[in-house]
Amino acid sequence: MALEISVVIPLLDEAQNLPGLYREFTDALEAWGRSYELLFVDDGSTDNSFSILSELHVADSRVRVIRFRRNFGQTAAFSAGFSRARGRYIVTSDGDLQNDPRDIPILINRLEKNYDIVCGWRKKRKDPWLTRRVPSILANKLISVITGVHLHDYGCSLKAFRREVVQPLRLYGEMHRFIPAIASEQGVRISEMPVNHRPRLAGKSKYGLSRTVRVLLDLFTVKFLLSYSTQPLQMFGPPGLLMGLSGVGIITYLGFVRLFAGQAIGDRPLLLLGILLLFSGIQLVTLGLLAELQARTYHESQDKPIYVVRELLESPERKDE
Repeated sequence: MALEISVVIPLLDEAQNLPGLYREFTDALEAWGRSYELLFVDDGSTDNSFSILSELHVADSRVRVIRFRRNFGQTAAFSAGFSRARGRYIVTSDGDLQNDPRDIPILINRLEKNYDIVCGWRKKRKDPWLTRRVPSILANKLISVITGVHLHDYGCSLKAFRREVVQPLRLYGEMHRFIPAIASEQGVRISEMPVNHRPRLAGKSKYGLSRTVRVLLDLFTVKFLLSYSTQPLQMFGPPGLLMGLSGVGIITYLGFVRLFAGQAIGDRPLLLLGILLLFSGIQLVTLGLLAELQARTYHESQDKPIYVVRELLESPERKDE
């Protein structure tokens, strides 16, 4: 029988939470009655998290453990978990006991109603208002507007995916929170539903305001990938043409002034502006053309298609009699 659920749980120095975390997940998933595995990713913990995970693995064959040599970050941990998950569906969760594993059946049930991604929404979030909730509200609104994928809570780690949707994704930086937006390029169906959120009882939060800056920078990367990854000239070309044509117009105007009005133009700042706009426009268009070549090299070298097929209906080929 094929494995149904893979739960990917990245963690860093969560030794105090691990026994309770394992117990809650096994209780919830065993009561549900569907086959599952718990895939823990130890992101370079310096406490005895790995020792506890090793004991859990020995005691329960459904526990699998990936241990990093050092701290590579949550995005890398999720990526490692995705690549090694065996289940038909992949669920992600934090390792701090703030996500409730009893919500997993609800997410999967929604996923099986013809969705590809179901995101949790911490509607009643149990975090500090000023340092966590306010930045999160602002970031979620900004991400929704820029990416066009409107969700209330991009930062909630409790999500459910179809394996074929997330395994091909290549994630870098802090991009794990943008998975729904990145996957939207494939035309996936995304849903969102409220989930339970609990206060942290042990351990120390790894999040802070400093991460907000990195998230914003990654947001620009995601926007570029969504809009221009296969056609970068469309990003650099329009402003390049506008600047180039403006420069040509200014230089043409000054040429008429010099030839027909007999006025000196060599000391006019407008001449310098026209030359600057002309050469800047040429540079932007050239940069766009080079980016087009690079994009084609990238897709062809990895044999990466520029489309994704959801279903294929066709009849077998007939052999000539």
